[in-house]
Amino acid sequence: MARTTDEGAEPVPRRLLAAATRLFAERGYDRTSVQEIVEAAGVTKGALYHYFGSKEDLLHEIYARVLRLQQERLDGFADAQGPVERRLRDAAADVVVTTIENLDDAAIFFRSTHHLSPEKNQQVRAERRRYHERFRALVEEGQRTGVFSTATPADLVVDYHFGSVHHLSTWYRTDGPLTPRQVADHLADLLLRALRP
Repeated sequence: MARTTDEGAEPVPRRLLAAATRLFAERGYDRTSVQEIVEAAGVTKGALYHYFGSKEDLLHEIYARVLRLQQERLDGFADAQGPVERRLRDAAADVVVTTIENLDDAAIFFRSTHHLSPEKNQQVRAERRRYHERFRALVEEGQRTGVFSTATPADLVVDYHFGSVHHLSTWYRTDGPLTPRQVADHLADLLLRALRP
């Protein structure tokens, strides 16, 4: 059985994901071989197949881990006490920050999603839909209670915000003039201004 760690080293699955993320970001998914991934991670092919089964599984996990984090955080914001406007703003800003903090993961996924099998693609779409529906529920709560305008359908509001989020990897640079938090605040404020009655 493959070991989960070498003494003093990161767990093997984490090393494999880190190596795959770096190589997919630099070279592209289709131009990166399994051999290159295992060499970069300092493990054997047997270790990769023990934890992931395939290169496609690595691609899926790169995005899935970010989505799991974002879903968990969104659930926390949605379930919190307090005004819906504050909860939506916190959720809207958080998805921007967590996307920027995992920009390579997001860029890789949106550039390489067509490499996933139909089954894995369907699974990812279902996970994203669950996230978007929970986010939309906050917009709808605010619209239902009169806090937000109903002039724009909630679906369109959500698509507008996530269109901005999904394009962050095409323009955001860590050495640019705005910090992740500043970008998050600007985009969250734009969203709330669009919902103002």
